[in-house]
This record gives sequence, C-alpha cells and structure tokens, in this order.
Amino acid sequence: MTVHSFHLKANWPGLRNDIGYIEAGQLKTEVSIPPEMDGPGIGTNPDEMLLGAAATCYIITLAAMMERSGLEKESLTMESEGIVEVTNGVITYKTIIHRPAITLTTDATDKHMSLASKLAKKAETSCMISRALQGNVDIQLEPSIQKLPGS
Repeated sequence: MTVHSFHLKANWPGLRNDIGYIEAGQLKTEVSIPPEMDGPGIGTNPDEMLLGAAATCYIITLAAMMERSGLEKESLTMESEGIVEVTNGVITYKTIIHRPAITLTTDATDKHMSLASKLAKKAETSCMISRALQGNVDIQLEPSIQKLPGS
C-alpha cells in the first residue's frame, strides 16, 4: 500500500471578516469569506477550494481514462458549479455540477462517442475527491460530447 501525505499551513490573524493566508505546495493564496456570505471576498474561499478540488480531480481522472483507452481528443474543457444552501444560519454544500465538454477528433466514430460518454460517467465515480464527498454532496454531470467537424 502506498500512502501520500499532503500538508497545508494556515494563518488567520483576525476575526470572521478578516483575511487569512494558506500555503500548500504550489498553492499560496489569501483566503476570506466570500461576499455572498457577507465576507470581504479577498483571495479564495473554502467553497471555491472544494469546487476546485472536485473539478480538477474529475477532469484529470477523465483525461487519464481517455488516454488509457486510446480515445483521442481535440479538446477537453469543463465548467463546474457549486451550490451552497443557507437555512436558518446553517451553511451546507449541497451540489456540485460538472459540465465537461469533450471534443473528439474528426475521425471519431459512434463507438468513440459512446466511449467518451461512458468514461465521462466513470471518471466521476473513480475520482478520489468525488468518493470523499459521496453521501454528503450531490455530484451531477452534464457532459457535452462532440467531434470536430471534418474538412
């Protein structure tokens, strides 16, 4: 069994609406509460970081699966949305929606398109961040799969 350990240092010198700083490997940024939650909105915030972790884990997993299966792509992009609900002062991260856009090469067949769809779904259940969130945050997929038009 291989075990990886990741470390983060945090400094929060003030109170609720002040600005802190985190550092973890190449990630070095200010953090604060977002303006949507009556914070200063400086740097990033936990909501964006959770969305970023889920999105990057998913898209890297999908790219790796496509590579391993020999599925050639022209492009792989994605937009993700995090939905946070506040009820009676309790903040709950409810849903993450990934919208991957996969563009296959001009010679892609129906079989390739089907494989891309299958891998888009499988990547979600294979990503370690998605697995960590399972049962707590609803993760949804809205993939778009197309092929580059022929010339």
